[in-house]
Amino acid sequence: MTAQTKPRAPLLPHHKLVAYGVAVELLLAVKAANIRDSKLRDEAVRAAKGTCLNCAEGAGRVSRADKARVFAIARGEAVEAVAAVEIAAHAGDTTQDAADQCVVIGHRLVALLTGLIR
Repeated sequence: MTAQTKPRAPLLPHHKLVAYGVAVELLLAVKAANIRDSKLRDEAVRAAKGTCLNCAEGAGRVSRADKARVFAIARGEAVEAVAAVEIAAHAGDTTQDAADQCVVIGHRLVALLTGLIR
């Protein structure tokens, strides 16, 4: 089988969701912040991973109410991840530029998730 005839991988619901892609961007930005405080870094990365997972879960849900509930959880996790990086910057454990980058991505993600909740 050549590269031209190789079948495309099927897309799952979260692959079609813009919010999921932005959640992955947030995860990468949180990791790139290289927060020096290990507990705060773990909290930030955990929340960013939770955001990705909840976006994927919400995309896979069927009922409107179920989707809204899971996307609301994702929004809370996103805000927590951004706040952890901001706190790290305030404490001198990462750069202000890293925090600013997470705020920009977080702002976009929260807007997307808010639209999905309604």
